[in-house]
Amino acid sequence: MTQTHTDAQSPTSPVRARTGEFEWAFPAIRGVQAGREYYVTMCPLRLIPRMFLFDEEELTAEMRAQRTLNKGRVPEIARYIVENSDSYVFSALTASVDVDVRFDPLATDGPSDRVGTLVIPMSARFVINDGQHRRAAIQQALAENPALGDESIAIVLFLDIGLERCQQMFADLNRYAVRPAKSIGVLYDHRDEMSALTRLVVLRSPFLRDLTEMETSNLAQRSRKLFTLSALHAATKALLDGIEESNFERRVDLASKYWELVIGQFPEWDQVFNREITAGEVRRDFIHTHGIVLHALGKVGNSLLSQGKGVRSWSPALKKLRDVDWHRASSTWEGRAVIGGRVSKSAANVLLTTAAMRAVMGLPLPPDEQRAEDVFGGGN
Repeated sequence: MTQTHTDAQSPTSPVRARTGEFEWAFPAIRGVQAGREYYVTMCPLRLIPRMFLFDEEELTAEMRAQRTLNKGRVPEIARYIVENSDSYVFSALTASVDVDVRFDPLATDGPSDRVGTLVIPMSARFVINDGQHRRAAIQQALAENPALGDESIAIVLFLDIGLERCQQMFADLNRYAVRPAKSIGVLYDHRDEMSALTRLVVLRSPFLRDLTEMETSNLAQRSRKLFTLSALHAATKALLDGIEESNFERRVDLASKYWELVIGQFPEWDQVFNREITAGEVRRDFIHTHGIVLHALGKVGNSLLSQGKGVRSWSPALKKLRDVDWHRASSTWEGRAVIGGRVSKSAANVLLTTAAMRAVMGLPLPPDEQRAEDVFGGGN
């Protein structure tokens, strides 16, 4: 990208010539979508805050081309860039420009006529159609690490044909966007230590490896899996929360031993593993494979691990889980883990389910679970 000053030039693309103004000059590729030209270019990160201004917060929704910036998301994205400056990945920003541009191709015919220089007056106004949170995060990251300014990000640039078109572009770009399942996020995340730890716990256990769905976070009715990786991740995170053990392998071993001991308390799980009954039957009739119970098992396990890190010290309390009626239809769980016949994993239900398990295991209730119990008991 260079800055140029033109006195008089003949346009080589169908836009009017400009004289006497400063311009941006970007290396670019020209393409066509829906019969309209658009351009793909690269832009140094240091120019992003200068070129792509965001000043629409005071406008009503119908007068904007974007949703309001969620400022709570920006620090997290900026931290991702700064902490992973040698491995971060950003997809292209999509933007519109509100002036005529000039495209100077390398050649007048053949494939090279789609490659050239995109010239845009510096007075142009750019509107981000997709990526305003990335743009704000880039600005914050540059303040923390100015050296990032020489790196670049791809820009897909459309010619602006008014507010209505920009709003439609935003709607279209987000129409089919689907957030990936949490399970596959855990499976593919090699930066997050807890994700790596959970993967190892599952992969090192023949039982968990066989019965854990690694990709989706919802199990189909006919799935032969009992658990999802995302549910085990949340449960293992609760299990090791605040546990003073810095060695990664020892943390993996600690979690593995705990979950292997838990597995032994649920005969239905073993029956599924041995193909004696189906996973669908167990998920339908019992609640102990659902995320809420796994999370609760992680929370009670955290208390056991805090008291002692030996399997022998956990076993007596965990064996009491065999005496619990885990049927979905049990009155024990109505309003606590099951509402109207459906398992509910709200924060309040997790507290109530954990409290019920602690009571059976003879463990004291922490203040948050005691408050939830008091409210639940008062309502009944």
